[in-house]
Amino acid sequence: MIHFICMLACSLCLNYLGLQSDLKGTEFISNAGFETLIQRLNAGRRTCKDLEDLLKRRAVAEEKYGKDLVTIAQKAGGLHEICTLKTSFDEMKTQIENVGNLHIQLSVVLKEEVKRMEQFRERQKEQKKKYEIIMEKVQKTKVSLFKKTIESKRSYVQRCKEADEAEGAVEKISVTPTATPKQVEKTNNKARQCREAAEEAEKQYISNIEQLDKIRQEWESTHIDTCEMFQQQEEDRISVLRNALWVHCNHLSMQCVKDDECYENVRTILEDCDIVADNNYFVESHTTGSTRPAPIEYENYYDNYTAAERNGSAGFVGGVMKRFSNLLQGNLSSGSKLNISESAALPAGEMSEEACSSIPGFHASEQANEEYKAMYDYVAQGEDELSISVGDVVVVINQGEDGWWMVKRNGTSGLVPGSYLVKE
Repeated sequence: MIHFICMLACSLCLNYLGLQSDLKGTEFISNAGFETLIQRLNAGRRTCKDLEDLLKRRAVAEEKYGKDLVTIAQKAGGLHEICTLKTSFDEMKTQIENVGNLHIQLSVVLKEEVKRMEQFRERQKEQKKKYEIIMEKVQKTKVSLFKKTIESKRSYVQRCKEADEAEGAVEKISVTPTATPKQVEKTNNKARQCREAAEEAEKQYISNIEQLDKIRQEWESTHIDTCEMFQQQEEDRISVLRNALWVHCNHLSMQCVKDDECYENVRTILEDCDIVADNNYFVESHTTGSTRPAPIEYENYYDNYTAAERNGSAGFVGGVMKRFSNLLQGNLSSGSKLNISESAALPAGEMSEEACSSIPGFHASEQANEEYKAMYDYVAQGEDELSISVGDVVVVINQGEDGWWMVKRNGTSGLVPGSYLVKE
């Protein structure tokens, strides 16, 4: 595994090169490796923050989705359904609400994960800050001593040059014939002083070099410790983020499994949903009767009263006169070929056309003698009626205004409801 300390090697090499090249340039005080590590850690913190935001947004979405599902389930209705389909519909509402609650619980779990991420990020921030302060202090000391060493070197070089010049002047004046002893002594004193100053500058320069080397070693040791700590932080961060993403995917997968379990319960209930059973339950619980209503029958007004109550009025007898009594309007016309007593003497069902023509309002044109087909079955309720079956063809002799028609079938005549017939 490549360690962060390897990134320190470049800085150290530059530092050593700086010392070996008379400290020319600014490589010795370079902090590029440390700054690179800081940039990496800052980028890692931003990634942690991004993951926190992702989890927060997902938690908000899960909570909203869950609450929406609960609301949908509570407002789904279905109160008017019955039997097995009602059971299935109610189970669907229940499971939708359960799924909503599960997503709300997932949002709570995600929020707790966000809190753990925030705590982890803050711990790393505090550790990084602690080492940053130590490194900043060591770096400042190193830079300060480096500048002091550079100044001491410049002073040392300058003093050496001055000493060399002074000693050169002594050699020159010693071979000059015109030089006085006082001048020679003065030149020697100056040369001695310059040499002493050069030696003192050399000592200071050497002392600064030694101190700088100590602070360099301290800086290097601190840098190594810092790199090791930063590498540990980075390993922890990558591990934590990887595990957080893994756990997040597991949560989502488990949520899908739980959702499917809820919907599987609905499918199980739907397997017992029986169309026939629902329809039978409706019929049994809402039945209004099994017999169709009978057709409205004609009731003759005169059948409800005795002859005395009718003040001696002669009533028509027979099936035809019962249906056509409402056509009577006072006395029969004087031109009738058959009087009341004669018509009453006729057997039922044998009234002649002359007798029918004597009834006011009766017209021969009403006897259409057209063929009609029966649309429904009808069972005769009286002797003057005729039973018919669906599909029977009959000849309509007369279409009564009261809805009863006189028909003839196979030589037999009788009354049937006109609404049961359709024209052939």
